[in-house]
Amino acid sequence: MSPIALIYCFFLLLHHTFSRRPRNPYAALTNAFGRAYSDASFRLRATRKMPLFMNHEQDRLLHQIEEEGPGYSADPTPISTPVRETKKVMRFTCEIDHANVLPMPSGDHSSVSGNAPLLSVSSLVPPKSPSGTSLKPVSSVGSISRNNSTRELFSWEQGKTNNLALYDEPQGQYVSNYLGAFTTPGPAERDQQKRAKADLGVMLGVYLPTIQHILGVTMFIRLFWAVGIAGLGQTFLMLFLCCFCTFLTCISISAVATNGVMESGGAYYLISRNLGPEFGSAVGILFYLANTVATSMYLVGGIEILLLYIFPSLTIGGPDVHHDTGTWGMMTHNLRLYSTILLLIEFAIVAMGVKFVQLLAPVSLICVICSILACYAGGVEKTLNPSAGHYVCMLNDRLLQSDVVLPPGAAFEDMCLYCNKSNEFLTTTFCNSSTSSCDAMIGGNLRCINGFPGLYSGAFMENFGPNYVDAFYTSVNTQADKKTDVFQDVRTTFFVLLAIWFPAVTGIFTGANMSGDLKNPQTSIPGGTIAAQLTTSFVYFSLAFVFGATIDGNVLRDKNGKSVGSNLVVALLAWPSPWVLLVGSFLSTFGAALQCLCSAPRILQAIAKDDVIPILAPFKVVTSKNEPFNGLILTTVIAECAILLGGMDNIAAVVDFFFLMCYGFVNIICTLHSVLGAPNWRPRFKYYHWTLSFIGAFLCFFIMFSTHWDYALIACALCLLIYKYVEWKGAKKEWGDGIRGLALSTAQYSLMKIEDKDPHPKNWRPQLLLIMSMPWSKDNIDIRYMNLLNLASQLKAGRGLSIVSSFIRGNPFSVDDRKRANEIRARMEADMDNLRLRGFSKAIIYGEDQIIGSMSTLVQSIGLGGLKPNTMLISWPTHDRGEHELADSEYQTFTDKLHAAVAMEMALLVAKGIINFPNTQTAVKLHGYIDVYWIVQDGGLCLLVAYLLKLNKIWRGCKLRIIAIAQESDNNTRMQQDLQKYVYQLRIDAKILIVELADPQISKNAFERTLLMEERTKFIHKMQQQRSIQRGEGQYLSPLVVAEQQQAREKANSKGTISSSEADAETEDSGEEEKKLEENDAVPELNDHDKKQDVKKKMRALDRNKVHKMHTAIRLNELITEHSKEDSQLVLLNLPKPPIGREGLDDYIHYLEVLSDNLTRVIFVRGTGKEVLTTGS
Repeated sequence: MSPIALIYCFFLLLHHTFSRRPRNPYAALTNAFGRAYSDASFRLRATRKMPLFMNHEQDRLLHQIEEEGPGYSADPTPISTPVRETKKVMRFTCEIDHANVLPMPSGDHSSVSGNAPLLSVSSLVPPKSPSGTSLKPVSSVGSISRNNSTRELFSWEQGKTNNLALYDEPQGQYVSNYLGAFTTPGPAERDQQKRAKADLGVMLGVYLPTIQHILGVTMFIRLFWAVGIAGLGQTFLMLFLCCFCTFLTCISISAVATNGVMESGGAYYLISRNLGPEFGSAVGILFYLANTVATSMYLVGGIEILLLYIFPSLTIGGPDVHHDTGTWGMMTHNLRLYSTILLLIEFAIVAMGVKFVQLLAPVSLICVICSILACYAGGVEKTLNPSAGHYVCMLNDRLLQSDVVLPPGAAFEDMCLYCNKSNEFLTTTFCNSSTSSCDAMIGGNLRCINGFPGLYSGAFMENFGPNYVDAFYTSVNTQADKKTDVFQDVRTTFFVLLAIWFPAVTGIFTGANMSGDLKNPQTSIPGGTIAAQLTTSFVYFSLAFVFGATIDGNVLRDKNGKSVGSNLVVALLAWPSPWVLLVGSFLSTFGAALQCLCSAPRILQAIAKDDVIPILAPFKVVTSKNEPFNGLILTTVIAECAILLGGMDNIAAVVDFFFLMCYGFVNIICTLHSVLGAPNWRPRFKYYHWTLSFIGAFLCFFIMFSTHWDYALIACALCLLIYKYVEWKGAKKEWGDGIRGLALSTAQYSLMKIEDKDPHPKNWRPQLLLIMSMPWSKDNIDIRYMNLLNLASQLKAGRGLSIVSSFIRGNPFSVDDRKRANEIRARMEADMDNLRLRGFSKAIIYGEDQIIGSMSTLVQSIGLGGLKPNTMLISWPTHDRGEHELADSEYQTFTDKLHAAVAMEMALLVAKGIINFPNTQTAVKLHGYIDVYWIVQDGGLCLLVAYLLKLNKIWRGCKLRIIAIAQESDNNTRMQQDLQKYVYQLRIDAKILIVELADPQISKNAFERTLLMEERTKFIHKMQQQRSIQRGEGQYLSPLVVAEQQQAREKANSKGTISSSEADAETEDSGEEEKKLEENDAVPELNDHDKKQDVKKKMRALDRNKVHKMHTAIRLNELITEHSKEDSQLVLLNLPKPPIGREGLDDYIHYLEVLSDNLTRVIFVRGTGKEVLTTGS
């Protein structure tokens, strides 16, 4: 049984190895044993010229198996098989069963080219391993029972050591495993659909389809006319502009398309993945409209050929209405009617599936090629035999219509027989028209000329100059007789012709659109697209030369062929028959319209599938045959609307701008990536440069605005409208686009230009840092947090940066805590977006005892270069006043925030009563005053904050009122005059008040409140010390001011003694020493006589500085309440210097609470002196 199984598997292997398209040489083995490949086991090394061999240990092991029982055998079979030049490690898993088995190669071998080396082992192994062997079953697989036979999976390794032990990574992380499982990424539908392998090359996949798309009806019915109007010189210039524009765009397409794998969508995919979803959607919609409107252009052009030259009798109203080509002309209505019928026919064909459309593609291309060859042959034939040309009749310099000259029933070939004054039919026609026409005919020069004189006739020089005329003119100064003369139906200029001709050079995205069907898109797209563009450019230039050198200029200017028997001028040039060109051009338009009508819905479906434009969601649905039927219906409706525009020239002008916008942005992409030099910009096409792409983009926009500037503005407005719509709906896609790269490069450049030093006062603006330390909850929203964000949003008139940071207690290395931090950060970003607060958010995780260090690190490291926060905005803290208040609570860290701002020279804004501040979203407008109490000179930051708030719609109804605090020694009148002058020079409208702060005897209330504050502070400190002793903590001193204290001590040591003023300042800041009230200080009488002596003793024990501070707070609060209690909506006060340590926090908070007592909204402001308001320009 064993040899039979071995032979059977060997022949199966040979069959799959030498078959025409081997998929997997190991499929036979898999089918034979009926189980999938297992994980990798031992590694064997093979080279190109050396057969597969086993090492000594493996050979010894097999021989040991062979020796330990009857019937056991091991046959290492080396198979010499060519492999790659580099050494390749193959992996196999050996299955040992009671039955005869072969080793199973593991993994997916679809990526292994050629025949892989094979080690065949035949043995009969008992369930237990042979003695002395080290075979161990793989624990992850275990044993599998099948047909009463137990299989055990063993793992053999070559060697005992791991060659990559330094990189202690899982096995799947090594590059060999990654490359073995690597597949080229592509769209999901490619993986889901079973379709033939993409094997189209350059010729069939890119070159010929692109030529078919570029060469269209415009070449046959408008190029000869453009040569006659513009002359050969300006026609060559027009062709050069168009072809050079598309050539440069082809270079950009080649570079962008080879910078990665292309998917469906063509230009939309290129632009969206490189410029972002906003630009991608905007230009993608324009590209879709370009293909849709191009369908209408091809249909109208085909109907024009059909009604004018093939079946004139089908024209409603007869051939006489062919000249009625106005907007509401009869011929225009004919074009609309028949084009609509043809559109419905094409709709039915496209609805049946793309296969039916592809059947007509070769036919259309063959017709185009035959028509072009017929034109070349006709030019040669007319040159060799000029007498074979067609003759026309001229009256002076006016070309006459053939119907005027030829009587009914006369052949066009007899033109010269009737082109004379003896022709009664001609004389009757002119003289019955008007007396002037009759006189002009009788006295004029009537002659018959050859309309196709050939190359040697000198027509090239005669047709070299331009002949632009107005509508209904035969020449510059000669107005046409519509009944007898050949005239122009539109006003002609160079840019009018440029707009009409440019659609003839479009279609260069065909190769990029077919990238999924190409064998090697990286090579086929650049080569095929550029070759097709150069080929079509040569065709256009050569045909223009043939037309200008072989056809008379008057005949070239006959757009509808009225002088040559209502025939197409180019058709009469064609050889051997005009029908070759007529039929070929009509079929080419029909096929081109089918291609556009088929591709446009797929572009729309690709846009809708990205889910960046919600209203397009219904169009991403496809039928069971993968046909976007909903998109086809919309495309047909839009195409019909374009048909209603009328003539082909009107539609061509609209097509221009859609294609030009698309081409322009592709050039911008290449320019952007080339200039930025992003690491991901590695196109395989190397023959590009940013200057070429920049010139291409410039040409695109130049052609747009030089031809029809009004249409160009509409196209740009439509693009901007779609861009803002996608931005408004929120473009959630992130494709690593170039706009983000441009923003990063611009930001880097700007940051490098900004010096890392203090800005000039004129350039100072509040860059806000908001620190949130309140508890976070998913269900409840803290009003203080939202109102603080609202306040920052109301200050955005300063055009500064805003950074919102939150501190979260947890473990920074915990996955759950990081997830929670990301959720909080996302919530803050969403709230900032809702409030239109532009800035950034940060969520910082800190350990239980790391809040101070985390806050210090944040304040020191936040920002980049010269772009960093200079103002800290925080809310007034809440205080539990309990024994169990944590060290990282909002209240306890309040001083740390203040010191961090002071140490880093940041301005401070502390909002008290934040729950009473207005919400921006409620849009409640306030009226009254914003009072600025100017107590100390801080550079004018209080005034600046008030002014910025007033610019917001919430505070716009309020008036500014500046209340300056004067001392008894100040001249109040002079002070008010100086302040009014200063505010006027600051260009701020405000009401000025001067309030004098008298210095009476310290009140009884000041002593009582100071005493109450002292007792409360001692109680809180006692509770905190007990908690610190229980936790084993020492006394805390803010680390941000250690350096300040050290400098003070060094200064004291250097002087040896401390002056009284310095001692007072140090005592005030540190709170370590207290100056007692002297015995002769006045103490107010108390009502309680029994406790009078005890209270006096406590009051004398009070700190004199604290009593004076409390007295100042009470007096200022009385003044503020007197002037701002009733009509003030907001009060801005100077923030006193914060204490150094937390031991002075309670007293500091109490002073400020007394200062702002009975006030609804207060903002404490402390500047650094750098925020100076300037009076100069």
